Amino acid sequence: MAGINKLWARLFRPDIDRNRMKLTRLFNDFFESEKAGGLILVFVTVLSLVLANSALQKDYIHFWHFNLGGHSIVHWINDGLMTIFFLLIGLELEREIYHGELSDIKNASLPIFGAIGGMLVPAGLFLLLNFGTDTQAGAGIPMATDIAFAIGILSLLGNRVPTSLKIFLTALAVMDDLGAIIVIAIFYTTSIAFINLFIALGVFGFLLILNRQKVHNLIPYLIGGVVMWYFMLHSGVHATITGVLLAFAIPFGNGGEKSPSYILQYFLHKPVAFFILPLFAVANTCISVGDSWQSSLGQTNSLGIMAGLVIGKPLGIWLFSFIGVGLGLCALPTDLKWKNIIGAGFLGGIGFTMSIFITLLAFENADIVNNSKIAILIASLIAGAIGFFWLRFTLSKKISASR
Repeated sequence: MAGINKLWARLFRPDIDRNRMKLTRLFNDFFESEKAGGLILVFVTVLSLVLANSALQKDYIHFWHFNLGGHSIVHWINDGLMTIFFLLIGLELEREIYHGELSDIKNASLPIFGAIGGMLVPAGLFLLLNFGTDTQAGAGIPMATDIAFAIGILSLLGNRVPTSLKIFLTALAVMDDLGAIIVIAIFYTTSIAFINLFIALGVFGFLLILNRQKVHNLIPYLIGGVVMWYFMLHSGVHATITGVLLAFAIPFGNGGEKSPSYILQYFLHKPVAFFILPLFAVANTCISVGDSWQSSLGQTNSLGIMAGLVIGKPLGIWLFSFIGVGLGLCALPTDLKWKNIIGAGFLGGIGFTMSIFITLLAFENADIVNNSKIAILIASLIAGAIGFFWLRFTLSKKISASR
């Protein structure tokens, strides 16, 4: 996930006609890195699936579960490196609140309404099929959107994609990430070791004091973040939450290029897009597909995931956006039509990274985890393909009609 910084508030350069929509430098960097990152995710996922079902299967799967310092490699990736991913999400959210779309509730309303619908409807469909069963904890799985994949697919449509659609989908995915963070913190925290939690929060409080004292050197914040992560890891609250807390402790200042928040966010763009997320994808898609994998798709858990991502996402995003506009709480950009929002909704159904991440928190049974991953991959593929071809049809008609 890389920089959504200056997404709305500074979208137009003051010395250029406001009718000529130009994205800021950071948004261009973000979109380009996510475009390439999304394509890389597709490649490494396919490669991982091939290796996991080849003659190298046993050694390949064993490698990711090799014990290193008391934890498996995949555990270090999921609880360690993914904290950096959540740090970047937190920095993006902070910038949105101070200078971006979330600083103006009127501008933020459309993607916020869409994101709420894109979380509630998929979760509702999942619970409709799984409530009262051993798999009901998976309700958070279809709520997520993988921004790298979604933006990567959207970028394949080239310059026919309106700027407003890029921004809508990006903001929607960021709001989804915020929703996922809240869901993880509330619903996927089990027993709590309060002493470790209080120490972690104490470190967070100390970093906030440094912020208030205008300490702008990043080093004490990064060191404090590592300490906070260690105690959060042993508190029962998922360690990745540390990333979000640390982001809001780092000084934002005026949001300029010399502010600590900007410097760190800009630095993290490419490592997250080209290293951390691909590594997470490789480590968590080494799925051994057995002969009976098709039968697992008929289980209520898999059906709930696929229905949530393929049906619930586009339905929820479109429906809640439509309600918001109908109530006068937000407005549809003039260069978009409702059928374009449906296409964006299907791209929002590409759960992948975040859906797999929540799967690992929701279930302990290896077979359920494996079957859930297969359902996520299939549903994401279907949703992405429908979204691509839907937008290719609707956007091309819109452009040709305007000529």
